[in-house]
Amino acid sequence: MNNFFLIKTKKNKVRSSKLLRQTEAGFSLVEIIVASAIISLSLVSIIQIAGQSLVFSRQSTNVYVAGTSLEEGVEAMRTIRDSGWGNISSLTSGTNYYLIFNNTTNTWALSNVATSTGVYTRTVTVAPAYRDTSYNLTTTPGTLDTNSKLVTVTVSWFESTGQITKKLSFYLSNIFS
Repeated sequence: MNNFFLIKTKKNKVRSSKLLRQTEAGFSLVEIIVASAIISLSLVSIIQIAGQSLVFSRQSTNVYVAGTSLEEGVEAMRTIRDSGWGNISSLTSGTNYYLIFNNTTNTWALSNVATSTGVYTRTVTVAPAYRDTSYNLTTTPGTLDTNSKLVTVTVSWFESTGQITKKLSFYLSNIFS
């Protein structure tokens, strides 16, 4: 009887170890699938983050270039004013002008013909300047100041979200009169 019990126990152990190996093999396949899914999701996330980083970098570069172009526009308008107040006072209010640099004479000029630098378009508009009762410059109607103008430099460009525009307004005065 004891021999029969031992044999039966051996057979059960053999069957148990076969089942255990089959079950472990099944878990290994599931583990591989789960690990592959986690790695795939991680790679997709990293690629999306890298792509978004490139978009933000390009937008940041565009804003920087636009800012320097605005500053250059302000300095160009001051240079044009310094070469003669008539260059500023004769401009038509509300008309878009475009800055042009003449490399031969190293001077700035204004043109009615649209120009752009790469993807950026810079325009200059001039409006009348007014003085309030305290003789401060103001955009609201008061006393017209013929020796001052409100100048607005605008830089625009297109991105995937549409047209982006940055503006800088300032007053120019006839400092030579």
